[in-house]
Amino acid sequence: MSETPRIVDPLPEAVDIIDPVWIPMADGCRLAARLWLPKSAQQTPVPAILEYIPYRRRDATIVGDTPRHGYFAGHGYAALRVDMRGSGDSDGVLLDEYLKQEQDDALEVIAWIAAQPWCSGQVGMMGISWGGFNALQVAARRPPALKAIITVCSTDDRYADDCHYMGGALLLNSVSWASTMFAYNARPPDPLVVGERWRAMWFERLNGAPPFLAAWLQHQLRDDYWKHGSVCEDYGAIEAATYAIGGWADAYTNAVPRLVASLTAPVKGLIGPWAHEYAHQARPGPAIGFLQESLRWWDRWLKGLRNGIDAEPALRAWIQESVPPLSDYDERPGRWVAERKWPPRRRPRLLHLGDGRLLDRRPRGEIVLTHASPLVTGITWGEWCPYGFPGELPSDQRPDDGRSLCFDGAPLTESLDLLGAPVLQLRLAVDRPAALIAARLCDVAPDGSSRLMSYGILNLSHRDGHDRVVPTTPGEPVTVRLQLNDLGERVAAGHRIRLALSTSYWPMVWPSPEPVMLQVIAHESRLELPARTTQPGDATLAPFPPLEMARPFDLTRTRQGRREREVHEDATSGATTFTIHRDRGAVHLHDIDLFVDGGAVERFSIVEGDPLSAQADVTWRYRMQRGDWDIRTESRTVLTASKEAFHLRAWLDAFEGETRVFAKNWSFDIPRNGV
Repeated sequence: MSETPRIVDPLPEAVDIIDPVWIPMADGCRLAARLWLPKSAQQTPVPAILEYIPYRRRDATIVGDTPRHGYFAGHGYAALRVDMRGSGDSDGVLLDEYLKQEQDDALEVIAWIAAQPWCSGQVGMMGISWGGFNALQVAARRPPALKAIITVCSTDDRYADDCHYMGGALLLNSVSWASTMFAYNARPPDPLVVGERWRAMWFERLNGAPPFLAAWLQHQLRDDYWKHGSVCEDYGAIEAATYAIGGWADAYTNAVPRLVASLTAPVKGLIGPWAHEYAHQARPGPAIGFLQESLRWWDRWLKGLRNGIDAEPALRAWIQESVPPLSDYDERPGRWVAERKWPPRRRPRLLHLGDGRLLDRRPRGEIVLTHASPLVTGITWGEWCPYGFPGELPSDQRPDDGRSLCFDGAPLTESLDLLGAPVLQLRLAVDRPAALIAARLCDVAPDGSSRLMSYGILNLSHRDGHDRVVPTTPGEPVTVRLQLNDLGERVAAGHRIRLALSTSYWPMVWPSPEPVMLQVIAHESRLELPARTTQPGDATLAPFPPLEMARPFDLTRTRQGRREREVHEDATSGATTFTIHRDRGAVHLHDIDLFVDGGAVERFSIVEGDPLSAQADVTWRYRMQRGDWDIRTESRTVLTASKEAFHLRAWLDAFEGETRVFAKNWSFDIPRNGV
């Protein structure tokens, strides 16, 4: 079982918690913040650590913020959690992700922090997901006081490696995430903080915050919209020391090795077995003493302590052992390894595609294989971005292997370590101008069970780049390069490696507008695996410290949540519905006497043989209640498509008690552009 964190109490330094702290912007907007401040900082200024996100510091992220930022403050840092413009108790309206306004505000926040009498003028920035994104983006703006960042579960490329598009194909997680933000943006500020103007601020948000998905669908190519905030456009712009952290079960792992390879600033990378969570509380385990590791980074770059962290290997990663395929693991067995530099100079293991086989040598003669996947291929995939809840991970891949064109290697005579990105070079032809290819790399045990290790998607009209659409000519062979997600795996002796190809991957990506027949010219195709041999330094790596945190936030869970996924097949109609229940349950926050209740249901349905039947339907509900103050919002987002266009519909209702005080709906018809 996962290790229980040690609660450090008392901390080395006494801490004051100040909330709200108001940070003024030049345009008159005020941002609300919570400050954990060492008492000693009033006499001896300290460095500051900023986390800047739109998820409500007082009644949403407070559970995770309290033991994390309290820990930093108790070790001699001022820690701030700032509500972005349009969120929590801050003024304004949140119009989209990662806008220039968001970055501009962050520059003002950092300058304000550095100028406070309790601050030494040295500022660090950290965050997971959105906060990890904007830590990179703000670092690229080079505010003078920002000296170091820790970016967790984030990306350097907003188009190719976020929740919107993958390989030029539309991720259905874009619907999920847009629906989440649609609901989040509809929440009001707290009257206890902003007073009587809470209602005017609420209605400004209800009327002003659009469904983000419309903008994302209006930019189906990698244009300036996505290049903004993608630090891969200019890695040299980042001068702050950068610690990039991810997990193999997370959706954002690929950015860690890219950042380590590309940044010119001091950089360090860490990849564990974890899902989308900070590494001291993440599943699958083993978790690590992430807060102590973070302090080492802050101490080196914000306090100037020569603790040696900058001399350690550039990348440290957890190599996972072969295990039976399950949709949840409490822990993944494995071991830590390290690379002094990344990428390493190693030859990949080269495998050639044959007649259903992966071969060490190119096969003799021509081998041309034909395949058309059922539309529900991908149903065993799990969730695009697991958070560590049971049931999110991929299950046994055999059902989808049976729907795919598979190539199996011979049983391994000895274990094989893989670290990095597999690359598939594929010679193929399709019978439609718009098509996609999904490639899965699986670990097949002697009993036949198949565990997903990595996958990749390519919209074939993007084979020449994500900034243009080049339709395929039906029947004309083309050679494409498909890089799969990075992985860190040890495939056990006696196991086989399987490559599975399909023309659909539902419900991860939106299907092509017509059913597709695929021809694979196998004898001209190959797979490169990032093989790794054990390095001498692996055995001498210092272990991470055990889990620690500050005292957690006090709350009572008044109703348990529900995190489940289910698949329903209607044999009469041919429809398959994939449902995810994201019920968060209900909690009572004692400090502010607030009851919070919320959750979502996501349904993705498709009728076999008809890709135009695809539908995503997400509903959200959210409630906040304190005495007579009783606020509730309900939202729904539905996406369908014809051959020519995406059709987006959205509804939002808001209630005070049982009285509906706001209702609005949106309708968008957005042309498909090669997607």
